[in-house]
Amino acid sequence: MKKIAVVLVAVVLLAMAAPAAFAQEAGAKPGGGHVGTLAIAAGFAMALAAFGGALGQSRVGAAACEGMARNPGASGAIRASMILGLVFIETLSLLTFVIAIVLYLKM
Repeated sequence: MKKIAVVLVAVVLLAMAAPAAFAQEAGAKPGGGHVGTLAIAAGFAMALAAFGGALGQSRVGAAACEGMARNPGASGAIRASMILGLVFIETLSLLTFVIAIVLYLKM
């Protein structure tokens, strides 16, 4: 539990420091000068989305296997619910990818 708290505090501190990385300097053109930081932020976003998606998909798969093992008669409904849940999780990961690409191309 303590490890989770440490990771959560690190994520919160990183989220609080992110606006300072994208702050505009006085007299600077909008969108200029932050090409590298935007690419790094897009990379971190994709890494977090891939990690979260993989973790979520593994938990969905494990829960579905356990449910089918406990009640083999309901395996069809469990399988359909599992596939729908996997589609939603993968959609969030792909949406993060699309947002990262759009931000990168706006530079």
